[in-house]
Amino acid sequence: MDFVLEVIAFTHESARIAQRTGAHRIELCDNPGEGGTTPGYGLIKKVREDVSIQVYPIVRPRGGDFLYSPAEYEIMKRDIEMARQLLCDGVVIGMLTTEGEVDKERMKWLVELAYPMGVTFHRAFDRVKDPYQSLEDIIELGCERILTSGRKPTALEGAFLLKQLAEQANDRIIIMPGSGLRSDNILEIAKQTGATEFHSSARAEKPSAMQYLNPDMQETLNETILNEAEVLKILQLLKEYQPLS
Repeated sequence: MDFVLEVIAFTHESARIAQRTGAHRIELCDNPGEGGTTPGYGLIKKVREDVSIQVYPIVRPRGGDFLYSPAEYEIMKRDIEMARQLLCDGVVIGMLTTEGEVDKERMKWLVELAYPMGVTFHRAFDRVKDPYQSLEDIIELGCERILTSGRKPTALEGAFLLKQLAEQANDRIIIMPGSGLRSDNILEIAKQTGATEFHSSARAEKPSAMQYLNPDMQETLNETILNEAEVLKILQLLKEYQPLS
């Protein structure tokens, strides 16, 4: 069975690591402290120029919830246009209503605007009120996949719902587990969910190369970077994994 590993890249260097390790797709983000927001034009352009694997920028104008104002919605539309012009393979988006339902009306326009790029509905899904109805709504919108932890803090905790969603989807959309996915639990998540695509941040802290750091600031200035060894280990485990038929 062919498995797909998507990894998060917050920097150009991380994107290069993703390609070097053999990861299949990059979710390109800014702002790890907020869980990922829309990366800037320069980063998207440079990554697209320097890597050949799939690049999906997240389109999320801010941290916090997934209820967006009219102005934020316009920002999202412009960012999707930017990603399309820069020849990205897809975008990662998600919008909810005040009642915790998929904002189908506005999402419909975003999916159409993204074409011919693919669309992943991100972990806004983990904040919906009814995951089963929301799954049908997202399928109707024409998204390729849903990135979800099964409405739990981690994918391992949400494995039961992830399996249920995959069964309900019945190959109409990809259910991609994400959150807390590492080499020490990837096979357990694969066994419990039956998933074929996986999402991992595989992050590490890269110390600053500055020779001088002001001690009065009491900070390290570390950089969040993709852990090359961890990605390689996850990929090797998936390569060797033989699911029971």
